[in-house]
Amino acid sequence: MLVDSHCHLDFPEFAPELDAVVARAEGAGVGVCVTIGTTLAKFPNVLEVARRFANVYCSVGIHPHEAKAEPLEGPAPLIARAQHPKVVGIGETGLDYYYEHSPREAQIANFRAHIAAACELGLPLIVHTRDAEDDTIAILHDELGQGRFTGLIHCFTGTQRLADAALELGFFISASGIATFKKSEELRAVLKTVPLDRLLVETDAPFLAPMPHRGKRNEPAFVRHTAEMLAEMKGVSFAALAETTTENFFRLFTRAKRP
Repeated sequence: MLVDSHCHLDFPEFAPELDAVVARAEGAGVGVCVTIGTTLAKFPNVLEVARRFANVYCSVGIHPHEAKAEPLEGPAPLIARAQHPKVVGIGETGLDYYYEHSPREAQIANFRAHIAAACELGLPLIVHTRDAEDDTIAILHDELGQGRFTGLIHCFTGTQRLADAALELGFFISASGIATFKKSEELRAVLKTVPLDRLLVETDAPFLAPMPHRGKRNEPAFVRHTAEMLAEMKGVSFAALAETTTENFFRLFTRAKRP
């Protein structure tokens, strides 16, 4: 069994055939999917998808791109929405200095509010970081001094320094289809250093379809291609990679139930 730890099944790209998309995932051996919250305004749709399918869970969060539109003064709005048992994580949250669709100050304030929610609820933090490694590491270090929490760096595309810092903080690292791209040699070199017991797989669907589907709409069934590449890179069987990453998921996302 595989787990797609990060996808966006509420997005309109999936609306015409959502049942078929989930069925294809199951047919490909993907036993669980987590559909990710990116705004509070759209969270009801995210939760509805999770409630609709027994093997789909969700998170609640505000993407850093949306921090200006949905600023948080504290964790209360996240905590209130995370009471539903289908909510298994907080995020995605973090910092994106590549596009900077929201001011950095707003992103940082929201990031800290998400961390506070994760601490209070004991749920994992789902971190998005792009071109913001220094601040991401500093904030995680600072907040861990205030209270314990855990989480993952989703769709990891960072440096060895970020990977090492995340592992030192007790975080997991999630690989997406980007890791299968021909020009991702440096990323694969970093992922090769990540211990198997700290690795997850994801699609970030409908984005970032792995090889051989690059350029097409991504979907959870395609997480298998990323897992196959990682198994070959790590020198382990596909079955071993699937089993370990799935065990890792359930260790981290403790609210999720095994199928």
